[in-house]
Amino acid sequence: MDFTNKVALVTGAAVGIGRATAILLAQNGAKLVLVDINSEKLEALKAELAEYGDKILTFVCDVSNEQCVYEVAEESLKAFGKIDILVNNAALWRSKSSFLNTPTEEWKKYIDINVMGTVYFTKAVLPSMLEHSWGRVINVASVAGVYGNANMAHYSATKGAVIAFTKALAKEVTDKGVLVNSVSPGSVSPSDNYDIDHTQESTLSFMGRTGSDRENANLIYFLASDAASYISGQNIQIDGCRKKQ
Repeated sequence: MDFTNKVALVTGAAVGIGRATAILLAQNGAKLVLVDINSEKLEALKAELAEYGDKILTFVCDVSNEQCVYEVAEESLKAFGKIDILVNNAALWRSKSSFLNTPTEEWKKYIDINVMGTVYFTKAVLPSMLEHSWGRVINVASVAGVYGNANMAHYSATKGAVIAFTKALAKEVTDKGVLVNSVSPGSVSPSDNYDIDHTQESTLSFMGRTGSDRENANLIYFLASDAASYISGQNIQIDGCRKKQ
């Protein structure tokens, strides 16, 4: 699957699944727009991908800042002329507390980043895809959004919203050449591990291990390609045969 002449924008690109996705796309010819809130790790990724030339733009941006999102999109379109692929990966998740002990402000923060960040970037780049009658939007959701995780009501609710948004948007734009899907990882290897093939033991899947960043990125990579030309409006779980909580 060759991505030469395709432009891909990946949010939350500096670590974990986002980083692995950026690596796979770069290795296969894509021009990249990499977005993350962590400037140090973002620059490290840019240096790591330097061998693929000067076709990589990086932006430090909080995806919940709508103005920042539109500025990133504007600069990217000015530089590359189009955005073909959007991977909405940036999200918050490292928080576990009962519903009654989760502050309202934390709910708002999760909604702003996990839901509205996805909405902002999609709205910012979708016109370019429609103009060219070709596009791929891949939203990174979670198995928590499928059946809910105890003590993670806010995270589960926002990922459920991402899945519903995916299905609804697909029904608006699929006939115009823009395919919209979401992927729902189960247990994922720690995002701060530099090895994108790293896995570790986990009791949450029947495989008995976590999924690697590369394994998750492989699915995103497939959905971004022409090989997935008849797939839209789907949420695909990638969870090693998850044991439901």
